[in-house]
Amino acid sequence: TGNGSAQSIEPLQNNMQVHADQTVTLSCKYKGSGNQDTLYWYRQFPGSRPENLLIVYPEAGPEIQERFKATANKTVVDLIISSTAVSDSALYYCALRPTVTETHQTLY
Repeated sequence: TGNGSAQSIEPLQNNMQVHADQTVTLSCKYKGSGNQDTLYWYRQFPGSRPENLLIVYPEAGPEIQERFKATANKTVVDLIISSTAVSDSALYYCALRPTVTETHQTLY
């Protein structure tokens, strides 16, 4: 607050249809505070609450959890899902804190 720079985040794709056993990249373009940004990927299954998938610090390199890898530079944050499966069908949110701005894209 009060720093004069508007922070925002938005998806580069709205929804994607993917076949099983592929690698897919979901991307969001963001404008952060310029220092120490923290980016979040959430996943929400139908009828469930969103769950935190990965937290990304652009200066720290990629974050990896099983088949999910998140990377970021100064303007784009990616979520790379390898060996996709039907069980990956969900709503994926990218979020930028501290603004708590969230946006989403659907993978099915």
